[in-house]
Amino acid sequence: MEYKAIIKGNAPSKANCYKIVSINGHGCLAKTSALKKYEESFIWQAGKLRDLNINEPFEFYIDVYYPSKRSDLDNVLKLQLDVLQRIKCIKNDNNCCLIHARKFVDKENPRVEIMIKTLD
Repeated sequence: MEYKAIIKGNAPSKANCYKIVSINGHGCLAKTSALKKYEESFIWQAGKLRDLNINEPFEFYIDVYYPSKRSDLDNVLKLQLDVLQRIKCIKNDNNCCLIHARKFVDKENPRVEIMIKTLD
């Protein structure tokens, strides 16, 4: 089976989306507002991907359209898989057997185009 989605908006890098905060005198990591906003937007746009609970090996295809060429492609992959797991599209990202990722520049329409292909 193949499942596709287009998520509009600039995909942030997971590496740059956490800040150190102090809770009861202990330092810990917290999501930045940019990451929270992107995850919320992703959830609203995910549509049919929600609650699929794919629990078998799958291939992950992603085309990332950034507003400029400055962003790194590798830092966006984990974030996308984590959000797919959060919305219960996939049961666990350790079932991912192949990642095919491409980077493009589209200043007017940054987005992420995702396809998940389950394996028999």
